[in-house]
Amino acid sequence: MVTLPRIPWIARRPLLQRSQQIITTLTRHGLGWLLTQAASGEEGRLRGLRRLLKQSARTQAEELVQALIELGPTFIKFGQALSARADLLPPAYIAELNKLQDLVPPLPFDQMVAVLRDELGRSPDEIFSYLNPEPIASASIGQVYSARLWGGDEVVVKIVRPGSEQTFEQDLEILYDLVDWVTRHTALGQLYDLRTLVEEFAHTVRDEFNYIREGRNADTFRKNFSDDPRIYIPVVYWDYTTRRVITLEKVAGLKINDLAGMDEAKIDRRVVAENLMHFALRQIFEFRLYHADPHPGNFFVQPDASLAVVDFGMVGHINERTRRTFLGIARAIDRRDSFMLVDELLEAGIFTHGINRRSFARDLERLLNQLSGIAIKDLSAAEVLRDWMDVILRNGLQLPGELVAMTRAIAISEGTGTLLYPEFNLFEFAAPYLKSFWQEEQSPSTILPRLTAAASDGMELGLDLPRRATRILSQIEQGKLEVNLNRQELDDLVGKFQKMTNRLTLGMILSAVIIALSLIMVVYRAETWETLGNYIFGFALISSILFGVWLIWSIIRTGRT
Repeated sequence: MVTLPRIPWIARRPLLQRSQQIITTLTRHGLGWLLTQAASGEEGRLRGLRRLLKQSARTQAEELVQALIELGPTFIKFGQALSARADLLPPAYIAELNKLQDLVPPLPFDQMVAVLRDELGRSPDEIFSYLNPEPIASASIGQVYSARLWGGDEVVVKIVRPGSEQTFEQDLEILYDLVDWVTRHTALGQLYDLRTLVEEFAHTVRDEFNYIREGRNADTFRKNFSDDPRIYIPVVYWDYTTRRVITLEKVAGLKINDLAGMDEAKIDRRVVAENLMHFALRQIFEFRLYHADPHPGNFFVQPDASLAVVDFGMVGHINERTRRTFLGIARAIDRRDSFMLVDELLEAGIFTHGINRRSFARDLERLLNQLSGIAIKDLSAAEVLRDWMDVILRNGLQLPGELVAMTRAIAISEGTGTLLYPEFNLFEFAAPYLKSFWQEEQSPSTILPRLTAAASDGMELGLDLPRRATRILSQIEQGKLEVNLNRQELDDLVGKFQKMTNRLTLGMILSAVIIALSLIMVVYRAETWETLGNYIFGFALISSILFGVWLIWSIIRTGRT
């Protein structure tokens, strides 16, 4: 079956107008440098891009945020996703992107009721004795309404905004094309794996459009914390839940950032902070399934300082690879071994562009030495994270998305905990959780199954190895053995040699032309057309000199003299 090449957005009329709007908006806000940092693969341009990000960070960041707001909900959500990527953007960008709010004007109630009726297959009056026409929240994906079932249960109903999924997919298609172009033609695309970044964003948002998935996530969290009096997860009403509608138990309580309300209700904020971090650490280290959007609006404080948690559209899974990476990083930090730490980070799947391992290890060693002299009670998680991300950013690295999401979830929870109780210390509080996790990972019950699996794999390989070796030797004898090489770096090197050769050839030709013209103007004096000849040869000489100046400037502009 022949796979046809993907038609670019410029040839697809439904996307053309929106694409023009995106490019015009970026340009109007002075973000043309995103599209003009060309000369892909040249280290000088990569260094120049890093300097540009740092030097004009504040102005460019503000303009970027304004552009994203103008472009609408999809790009606002993309900006929110970028706000977690301190490994990619300087602090000024992160600070500005964190100001983005996924808030949009609500659609008329009758349009939302039409979705509700289509999804549930009957009139809302048959299900709800009361349905408030005013939404209690309105975002780019859906709107939330308070309601009451005929049985008397107070609930909230989330409904997907009509047309929002189609708009998102259209914008996503343009975003993919834009990222592909940037990757092929700009230094920005060479510095970072932008395609993977957009794919992670698309996967996350598509999950948010699926309320059945969100309901299953809520049920899983409810089961995980069923024996924990500190945490409460609301019930999902599956009879009134579909892919585009979800009905949940309504929970009361104070928002976790309502400090005045908690003080008035005499709720101990220190206990609230501890319960929040208990939720964050237990879900990560014990269940390996965590709430990936722990902003204050998703936590409601109860009179006994326990927490009701809502909105499970964004969750993260800690797979075996991430778990082993976390353990390896912890082991390297414990040993103060910077080279081991580099190996563990690279094994985690960090995207690199020409990383200098020695320089990276030296930066990590400085950071480890800096931290080793500080008592745990004096360490700030926010400061440590900022120092780590500064090292990552300075070395042009890109962390795996799952590691970033987990780090972000902990960082947001720690920030809220510090807001609740300024003396709260994450490292001190997390020590028992980390110790328990470490002991579990090193226990015989965990190691023995892994040893058994490794022994079984080794035995299978040993039994299969002779047959595989015979097949390879046979292919060598018959001249059928093929070796596939990644030619990308070789092609880049060949391209550089071609540019160098072309410039050298042009320089030699130009020198010969200038010398020849100079000699002709001095030696050749035809009486019949002396004046005209002087004009012609003079013009040619001046043009050659200007061309030479341009050639020299083009060489200097690349950063290689």
